[in-house]
Amino acid sequence: MKKTIALGLLLLMIFLPVKAENVQEVKPVKNLILMIPDGTSLATVSMARWLQWYTNSDKPKLNIDPFLCGTVRTHSSNAPIGDSAPTTSCYMTGIPSLTGYVSTYPVADPENDIYPIDPERAYQPLTTVLEAVKQLDNKSTGLVFTCEFPHATPADCSAHSYKRGKYEWIAPQMVHNDLSVVIGGGVSLLSEEGEAYLKSNGYTVYKNDLKAMRADKGDKMWALYGKKAMDYDLDRNPSEQPSIEEMTRMAIEKLSRNENGFFLMVEGSKVDWAAHSNDPIGMATDFLAFDRACGAALDFARKNGETAVVILPDHGNSGISIGVDRCHGYDKLTKDQLFGQFAQYKLTAEGLARKVNKVPYSEVQNVFREYAGFELNEKELLALNNCKDYVNSPIPEDKRTSKGVEPSMYSGSLTSFMAKLLTSKTCFGFTTGGHTGEEVFLAAYHPQGDLPLGMHTNIELNEYLCALMGISGQLDGLTAKNFAKHTEVFKDYKYEVKAPKEDGAFPVLVVKNKKKQLTITPFTNIVKGGKKANEEIRLNSVIVYVDANNTFYLPQALTDYLK
Repeated sequence: MKKTIALGLLLLMIFLPVKAENVQEVKPVKNLILMIPDGTSLATVSMARWLQWYTNSDKPKLNIDPFLCGTVRTHSSNAPIGDSAPTTSCYMTGIPSLTGYVSTYPVADPENDIYPIDPERAYQPLTTVLEAVKQLDNKSTGLVFTCEFPHATPADCSAHSYKRGKYEWIAPQMVHNDLSVVIGGGVSLLSEEGEAYLKSNGYTVYKNDLKAMRADKGDKMWALYGKKAMDYDLDRNPSEQPSIEEMTRMAIEKLSRNENGFFLMVEGSKVDWAAHSNDPIGMATDFLAFDRACGAALDFARKNGETAVVILPDHGNSGISIGVDRCHGYDKLTKDQLFGQFAQYKLTAEGLARKVNKVPYSEVQNVFREYAGFELNEKELLALNNCKDYVNSPIPEDKRTSKGVEPSMYSGSLTSFMAKLLTSKTCFGFTTGGHTGEEVFLAAYHPQGDLPLGMHTNIELNEYLCALMGISGQLDGLTAKNFAKHTEVFKDYKYEVKAPKEDGAFPVLVVKNKKKQLTITPFTNIVKGGKKANEEIRLNSVIVYVDANNTFYLPQALTDYLK
């Protein structure tokens, strides 16, 4: 009897998937695809699933459904509710950080820090999983997203800043971090210098050129669409912008040519944006587009046999619920009553606002009939006409007011009005237009079944990702190696931080000894060396300058060039 029980326990230990914290038991894989639907609460997933089933009776389940395995508690270093910068940063570095911090060590907040924070490390850039696998194993790296490329989540993988909005610091780091494939938004944010660097290093660069991107046969590519962010999937012109599924498939196809393997991060960026706008159809349809990208990644992984896929949001957003108290008896409504009107929406709030602004006022009701499945009543027309940015309103702009407008409908913004209007025809509700602190879902695929079951912290998720890539315990060492303070690295040398000569320029660090000189410009991987600083030294990491402490963070090994 005892032998039987022992044998049973042994079999359970062999076949039961491991928990993420037992990282020593996780079998490393060659390739890792990390998929992040930004700002996706569990209710958003449920709403999207219902919409898909209602409109496609043969599709009751999402691509992620068979792989759901747990939840993640995601937060900032000093607060339970985080924004995209510190939350994805923790996934990528294993260290929680502050609101607005992109893969950067937080300033200590002793009264509120959730985990102990070392005040001596404040502002230090933190090596990410993406950077580590590129440096240690020569893996290819890629990013796919629908926001602009220096936005928080893609930036968290490949750049460092304590101010997420400082695109002028972040964008050049992403360019100079030598990512293999980048596909997403942000044409206007790729500088001439950045584009020149990419092209001189063997990249093809496409800007709003879908046909050319599809024909590309190279291994190294940047393809950007839209001045900043790409369109919502529901509003997207498929002849001008690719779907996130197509971008994912193309990135995988290129990255998988590397015999050393690859790391790819795919972000469904604008689920979060729609949630901020309280736009339920934008949330649901952009998540469904992301789920199709998950299907592409999972198909590849199952066929490839050497690839893991991890799918999880960075935080919740909007407090959306299916059911709201303004709908009397909502808990007894049929699926037609809950989703019939919702399924008729053919544009997001943003897309509907653009459409209305393009037609004369006499055509407004036709637009709503065609793209929303209803007509506006008198109160709704009044609210529309008083929107400040409604270009075809019969009310002069200086006469527009909230007086007489239904308070629940009034908004200075046309897009915000559309979101309120579309939501009012449903029985969905929102508690906020900001982030929320509930746990998020976790889904995963591992070719040998080493799955992260149960509830995990964002730190434990980083440990799992590192274990998958075979780099457990190495991020801190790489951070010390890649991002040391210039005051420590060059303490035995003469150096000077020279102020920028013109607005928008960066300070420059000049280091000298009797025979050689280093001229170091931040946010790139290029250092000028030699007697006259005319030799180019190319690093495998970027140099970061932090104005808050007037410090350059750079590789310890730079002193080798002065010897």
